[in-house]
Amino acid sequence: MKLLYRPLGMLFGALGGFLATAIFGQVWKLVAGDKEAPSATMRNRAWTEVLMAAAIQGAIFGLVKAAIDRGGAKGFQKLTGEWPGDEED
Repeated sequence: MKLLYRPLGMLFGALGGFLATAIFGQVWKLVAGDKEAPSATMRNRAWTEVLMAAAIQGAIFGLVKAAIDRGGAKGFQKLTGEWPGDEED
């Protein structure tokens, strides 16, 4: 049964990436007032702005990934009775 979870986890992970991208875009608009967050290679953006954008983006992606992974594992357990992830010793 755990093998069945792998493709589902990958699908949920991809959907989570799209969700995190959308959330980050909205948060950046609120925080910075810009439509587009700076990338590291944008010449006319300050270090502080680039690093702040990266930190916010990383936090959002990490949070969304953890929520998707945990929710998927809990849902799989409800359906199958098996925990698909790691077990504590």
